[in-house]
Amino acid sequence: MVVINDYLCKNCGYCVKFCPKNVLEIGTQRNKRGHFYPVAKEPDACISCAVCAAMCPEGAIELPPKGDVDNG
Repeated sequence: MVVINDYLCKNCGYCVKFCPKNVLEIGTQRNKRGHFYPVAKEPDACISCAVCAAMCPEGAIELPPKGDVDNG
């Protein structure tokens, strides 16, 4: 599951644009800096490929290491 540090996000949209599974979308809430930040619209579709994290110029996205995902 993708974890977004909303404070660091500057709403560049790269994470949304380059996600191969269309997991993310720009949300409707602003962070403390006034930017809309992404949210996971389809969290179950996330394949933990980390493309979103690699594309984020602000380092605002993290994915848990493989094996650390709790499947309930």
